[in-house]
Amino acid sequence: MCIGIPMQVVISGPFEAVCERHGQTHTLSMMLIGEQPVGTWVLSHLGSAIRVLDEAEARTIDDALTGLSEAVEGRSFDALFADLINREPELPAHLRDM
Repeated sequence: MCIGIPMQVVISGPFEAVCERHGQTHTLSMMLIGEQPVGTWVLSHLGSAIRVLDEAEARTIDDALTGLSEAVEGRSFDALFADLINREPELPAHLRDM
């Protein structure tokens, strides 16, 4: 399984950027998405920024990753999946009429 990590650009450059998540910084290649201004959220994977994110999407992904970690540790995680609590699962449209 591949996991993308949301990070925020703190130092921008044309080919690389220093990005931060939870107080830790990493240098990411920006070759796939181009130079981004400081403050931009990106999805990182294997040392590369692969997609620009808006702040809400970055927070949703980060909450989900934190929720998984909390679940593995046996701690409460419901608040981190607020968008899924009390929601009825739905079939994709192409499976509904079968």
